[in-house]
Amino acid sequence: MTQNPTFSEKQLVQLILETVKAQKPETTRQLVQLMQEKTELPSEEITRLLIQLENEDLLHFAKKETPFPLMPQAYIFSKKALWYWITVALAIVTTIVVFVIPDDAYPVVYVRSALGIVFVLFLPGYALVKTLFPSTVPFKVADENMETIERVALSLGMSLALVPIVGLVLNYTPWGIRLVPITLSLLALTIVLATAAVLREYQIKAQAAKINTKFLN
Repeated sequence: MTQNPTFSEKQLVQLILETVKAQKPETTRQLVQLMQEKTELPSEEITRLLIQLENEDLLHFAKKETPFPLMPQAYIFSKKALWYWITVALAIVTTIVVFVIPDDAYPVVYVRSALGIVFVLFLPGYALVKTLFPSTVPFKVADENMETIERVALSLGMSLALVPIVGLVLNYTPWGIRLVPITLSLLALTIVLATAAVLREYQIKAQAAKINTKFLN
């Protein structure tokens, strides 16, 4: 478990128990937020520690009313994974548009250009960011709007780093740096990263679902 260097595991456990006793959070979400304010640990680490405390019979939680999907397939086809299908659909549609719409097909070519910009400068980086940070960004942000801005900025930066690497790799292959291999490579990269991201997101949320939403009296 990755921990804040100023807190040992024993200190974190004690702090959680003291927080529950003193501030009486009604839900685990509130408890996680309180612990983040006090320790600056990511929510995933706090969640893992709460699960450990429940397993050790030190904390007790009520049952969740809405069951979490038991299988990854069910999660992927649920509304929670809508971002995944939007990402994959955009990547596939852009690939088709690039190959179907010619360069001189005005004004439709502007649609191709717009989709191409998103495809190159955003989608690969967004999929990578979701893989690395499926639930929260690695920065402390004030609200959800700021977190969205941080994700967009990280996605642009990651895309700017990934695309040249793809081009460099293709340069040493028989296909070379041409439109078709670059487009197909970015399509494959985006889909692979997005699939890895949605599976990581499922694992984290499934683990968090083991902790029930409300404390037992």
